[in-house]
Amino acid sequence: MRSIHRLGGALAVVVLMAACGGSGATTAPSVAPASHAATPAVTVAPPTAAITPAPTAAITAPPSVAPSASAEASASAPASQAPAPSVTPSPTLPPGAAAGTLTIWADNTRAPVLTDVAKAFTDATGVPVKVYEIGFGQIRDGLVLNGPAGTGPDIIVGANDWLGKLVTAGVVEPLDLGTKASSFEQSALTAFTYEAPDGTAHLYGMPEMSEAIALYYNKDLVPTAPTTWDDLKTMATDLQTNNKATQGFCMQRGDPYHTEPMLTGFGGYVFGTNSDGSYNPAELGLDSPGALKYAEQLDAMVKAHILVDNVDYGACATQMEKPSATASSAMWITGPWELANFEKSGINFGVAPIPTMDKTPRPFVGVQGFMVSAFAPNKLLAESFLTDYVATDGTFNALWAQDKRIPAWKPVETTVMASDPYLPAFAASAKNADPLPAIPQMDSVWTDWTNAINLIFAQSQAPDSAMQDAASKIRALIGGASPAPSGSTAP
Repeated sequence: MRSIHRLGGALAVVVLMAACGGSGATTAPSVAPASHAATPAVTVAPPTAAITPAPTAAITAPPSVAPSASAEASASAPASQAPAPSVTPSPTLPPGAAAGTLTIWADNTRAPVLTDVAKAFTDATGVPVKVYEIGFGQIRDGLVLNGPAGTGPDIIVGANDWLGKLVTAGVVEPLDLGTKASSFEQSALTAFTYEAPDGTAHLYGMPEMSEAIALYYNKDLVPTAPTTWDDLKTMATDLQTNNKATQGFCMQRGDPYHTEPMLTGFGGYVFGTNSDGSYNPAELGLDSPGALKYAEQLDAMVKAHILVDNVDYGACATQMEKPSATASSAMWITGPWELANFEKSGINFGVAPIPTMDKTPRPFVGVQGFMVSAFAPNKLLAESFLTDYVATDGTFNALWAQDKRIPAWKPVETTVMASDPYLPAFAASAKNADPLPAIPQMDSVWTDWTNAINLIFAQSQAPDSAMQDAASKIRALIGGASPAPSGSTAP
């Protein structure tokens, strides 16, 4: 198999480096026989940056989206200003990779599984592996800062929408999955495919799972899920009128990610698309006719007291999962990261696709997976670790058990979809979804879009002018983005 040959070559390089260490050279550690291999280490990074299910302060994005699509995004420099290799590495991150020792940065859901995989890898090859548990929000910018300085990892866990920043900064390596590629969902592979600065598209990540949002509903209050948006609003109003719920439908304020299905469902869009399906940042659609209708819908739902200004993500979660006489809700749109909390709550709940509007809503779909640093001293070992040890039914089953989202590994996805009562609804959303934009220009969108939503929820500005002002500010940030064509709708 191709990757086994590659691994053999990588081991030979490590041994050669150890043997040739001479005056003035740093001697790489020799590869110990498998029977004397070092035990893979898991080092826990400072807990302050660890990911939590709670939303970030700026907009309420799911854990996989939060680092790049919310608070962090508003502070991110455009890709053209990506840190230069001379940037001082962050002192809060663990030690970087060393030749002959594979180093992995992973979040708290993947680190335990990768630690077990690392032990098998070390037992078979004699190559020690260090798995560091790091808050998901630290990983992307940690690689940009530390990779070029030689203090980054070999492998990171990350999201596809990081690619704009990572590829532009030159800190991730194209991957060759060999024969294993056919076992991954093509849409997940496409999400990790990005055009390099030379104009050539490459695969930069091995996908692990996909996620999109859907409608949670309390079956005791809503026996049958609504199939249209008008039905949802009618049910929500009836529940409130009859004092069965304080909010029939909960949607948190200031949250572009979770309101994006409404944007597309009413004919709006964020960016236009090119002939190959990629996003075109030169065409911004946040003030298109469909986007203005989306804003008007939000405004009307606030005026009808279906949506409430002071409700955030945590409040929606509490109202759904821990309802009380003063704070309860019957329906909420969010992602599979909340499944475990719903199951613990004891609520009789179901999950359904997002109700249709003028069009079928298209939420953002995000993909998470594994990427190799362009500055990794062990690139061949890293690729072999991923293709030979992670890309297996056993590993993907273990990863899914830790975090029950849609597996990108087709054999496990097939099994999961046949046995799980909830994931098929999320999968249906994902099939109608738009890829979470990876282009660097998306960083310029989140803050002003968030502000527009907040102004509408607070009834501080008319919905159309709030969106038009946001679009004007975003165009100024991007530079050169044209207004949406007259009469244009979601691509």
